Amino acid sequence: MRCFFFSLASILVGSACVLLFASGKTPKTDSKVDFEKEIAPLIVEHCIRCHNPGNEKGELSLDSIQALKEKAYLSPGKPGESYLLDVIRVSSKSGKAEMPKEGKPLSDAEFSLFSRWIKQGAEWPAQLKLQEKSKADLSWWSLQPLAQYEPPALKNMPKIWQQNAIDRFVYARLQEKNLVPSPRATKRELIRRATYNLTGLPPTPEEVAAFESDTAPNAYEKLIDRLLDSPRYGEHWGRHWLDVVRFGESNGFERNVIIDNAWPFRDYVIQSFNDDKPFDQMVLEHLAGDVIGKGDSKVEVGTTFLVCGPYDNVGNQDPVQAAQIRANTIDDMIRTTGEAFLGLTVGCSRCHNHKFDPVKQQDYYALYATFSGVFHGSRVLATKADQQERAEKIKPLNARKAELQKKKSQLQSTIHARAEKKAAEYEKLWVRESVKRTGVEDTFSPISAKFVRLTSEGLDTNPAAKTGYRIDEFEVWTAEETSRNVALAKQGGTAKGANSRVAGDFSGAYDVNLTIDGKIGACWIAGSPDLVIEFKQPETINRVVFSSDRSGAAMSNYKATFLADYKLEVSTDGKVWQEVASSKDRKPVNANHRRKRFYVSEVTPGEQKQISEWDTEIRQIGRELAAIPALPAWWVGNHRQVNGPFHVFVGGNPQRKGEHVVPASMSTLSKVTKGYQLDEKSPHGERRLALARWLVAKENPLTPRVLANRLWHYHFGTGIVSTPSDFGYMGTRPTHPELLDWLAVRLQENGWRLKAIHKLIMLSQTYQQTSTFRAEAARIDSDTRYLWRFPPRRLSGEEIRDTLLSVSGKLNLKMGGPGFRLYQYLQDNVATYVPLEKFGPETYRRAVYHQNARAARLDLLTDFDCPDNAFAAPRRNSTTTPLQALTLMNHQFTLDLSRFLADRLQRDVGTEHMDRQIDRAFRLLYARPPVPQEQLAARKLISANGLNAFCRAMINSNELIYLD
Repeated sequence: MRCFFFSLASILVGSACVLLFASGKTPKTDSKVDFEKEIAPLIVEHCIRCHNPGNEKGELSLDSIQALKEKAYLSPGKPGESYLLDVIRVSSKSGKAEMPKEGKPLSDAEFSLFSRWIKQGAEWPAQLKLQEKSKADLSWWSLQPLAQYEPPALKNMPKIWQQNAIDRFVYARLQEKNLVPSPRATKRELIRRATYNLTGLPPTPEEVAAFESDTAPNAYEKLIDRLLDSPRYGEHWGRHWLDVVRFGESNGFERNVIIDNAWPFRDYVIQSFNDDKPFDQMVLEHLAGDVIGKGDSKVEVGTTFLVCGPYDNVGNQDPVQAAQIRANTIDDMIRTTGEAFLGLTVGCSRCHNHKFDPVKQQDYYALYATFSGVFHGSRVLATKADQQERAEKIKPLNARKAELQKKKSQLQSTIHARAEKKAAEYEKLWVRESVKRTGVEDTFSPISAKFVRLTSEGLDTNPAAKTGYRIDEFEVWTAEETSRNVALAKQGGTAKGANSRVAGDFSGAYDVNLTIDGKIGACWIAGSPDLVIEFKQPETINRVVFSSDRSGAAMSNYKATFLADYKLEVSTDGKVWQEVASSKDRKPVNANHRRKRFYVSEVTPGEQKQISEWDTEIRQIGRELAAIPALPAWWVGNHRQVNGPFHVFVGGNPQRKGEHVVPASMSTLSKVTKGYQLDEKSPHGERRLALARWLVAKENPLTPRVLANRLWHYHFGTGIVSTPSDFGYMGTRPTHPELLDWLAVRLQENGWRLKAIHKLIMLSQTYQQTSTFRAEAARIDSDTRYLWRFPPRRLSGEEIRDTLLSVSGKLNLKMGGPGFRLYQYLQDNVATYVPLEKFGPETYRRAVYHQNARAARLDLLTDFDCPDNAFAAPRRNSTTTPLQALTLMNHQFTLDLSRFLADRLQRDVGTEHMDRQIDRAFRLLYARPPVPQEQLAARKLISANGLNAFCRAMINSNELIYLD
């Protein structure tokens, strides 16, 4: 059933009625009350904010008449029996009413109107649902069509500021604010600014010298062209976009498991920027690359956008919780899409209509229906031809492997059948109880030993496995009247055995020493079959006790794996071993172990030889199969058809189904764009493609506005709208709205390509101004929002790290492929990221190629405000903390690079020329020579403390990490 929502027009009409009452012009008391024009506006104004399906204060919703009747607030035709009138009536004593809790109470005229409405039967149209008004409506500035503005032409505008349309817009605003622009920056400032801005790296001394000596009128333009053509451009600007789309390479939440095959999306983004791919094409590929580029991995990889955010993969078996987790997963896609492309916080409409922007809850769930077929995970991306070629290589190998496995299985079945006939004979040998996790005890004749070795021959959970078992305590007792546990660490015992997990500071977790600490509880998890205990001195022993769960607290825990078959050996020298006990005379722990023992006892040497030969050939086939390259399986998500019906979730709760919805465009832009509406059974890919096409439609003003603002933001440090992913009521207003629209139109006219817009911005006088501070201008515009100078900024964490590697000569410019790690990754059920303490050459790539796991602390990068990509980061924070200084001064990475920088200086200019070393350092780090005072201070520092100390001081300077 179609539902009609209360319109703005009717609110305005109703408000006019309220004003009419306030003026004393009350209507006739016997006239018919018009609910839609007279009562509904009062409910919307005074009540609906606290009483709606997403915020039911007092468990009462006033979106329809149903709850008023059910809760006995209303008796149609009987005002005296209607509790509603009691709670809104103003007390003659206090002058207050019980409701509304906040705001002014209803006037006498308004109260009288409610009373008359109830007396007349309390008619409320069945299809009319009331909704809270948002702060902004469809007339909000960002929702209006793009305007074709002409750049201002002012008579007193300097000629040089008239040549670029951007400058004309900026100069006009400066004049309005009684501000004047700053002079042009020096060539040294310009090349450093432009090089960092486009590539995120410092210019080399040779590039600076060449630019400063180039007297051609277009020298600066040539510089911009060279930088835009550099592959470093895509690496730097691709990082900006990865921030916006919350790209991360672990799934987050409590498990936070690494994702090793998401990196192709990072490479795709970098290549797209380097290729100057039209942005509208990127939008189509991000949302529907699997539809428009099916079979083309270079296009399909774009859909990683949908699934590169955090998601909860715990796998809750409770259907209610599972539905909530699924709703949270799709919410991440909706929020990111709305904020990245439209600059609208669409996610705020999950539980109710947006309180600030004209985004309805129905809009949110139309997007929910659109993304309902997207699921996180990997998928093989290959053409049919590639798949067929690989299948033809694999088929004969798999056929031969299956043949061998069949023969092996048949022979083994024969052996098992023979063994079953002798079952009673074999079972006579099993005289002891089976192994128990709570404790195993073996006694034997006293024997002298300095070493005891426990060897696994099968686990209780898998007869074929020999590693992964747990030991919480291992005891070796002496053969004397007062027996001693000589395995104890405090008695001098030591334990050796491969841990399942080794991790620097975390080496105590599951460590082999837990087996002899005298404490029951924490376990060693075996990384190899053997556990070896060495005593302080040779001892005469006769008993061994070991367990994995001595207390019995974890008996039901399947993961508390223990031995099922084993042997115990002793040695006096650790080389020659003698078996003293085993599990051969114990009963098997389960049917699988019983079957294994029968087989081992019954198989003949000839049969074992034949099986070994088959196993050898099977392993060889396995190697040949492994040598055939696998088809790429990338983290691009899985897509499957999910048909309706789709509903609004009342209050955001998947268990409370509300109004029916279908995949459709948002009503927010209904006045300026041509919308779409699809059937709930439409192909899932077509839903996303329709959304993508609507986002980049020529009539949609938000996508180009938001994109133009992002470009401005990354060039000047702050956007024309300073909240780049929020163009709504809670965002900021544009400082230069006409310029923003002019840039957005240029983007569309330029085919959505970005490089030309970069060049246009950077060739402007606005961009080329010096950053010199002027107190009189700052008193008017302290944040430099109107650009009376170029706003200086600190380098980002990635820029600082890349700069240190670059100036020290260690930066590896290898592009693409799997990323490097600045942490050691550990995983059991959950993941742990242990920061590295030593850094090898494999970590000297650009920071954009770091495998960017969520909640992983990365020292320098984290300290300098690289965001945790659990959320999108459309703008970076820039904090100042003690940790930043400590990291640059004392971290092993910066200490290494100080030494590398010193080595480079000596290579570049020799070991005997201190002044040349100083000059080279200043040109490498600051793109300028030292002044005399700096030269003198540097000489003194080097003479007193050495070249390494000088390089360390240079790395810790503000001039290195700030851009003017």
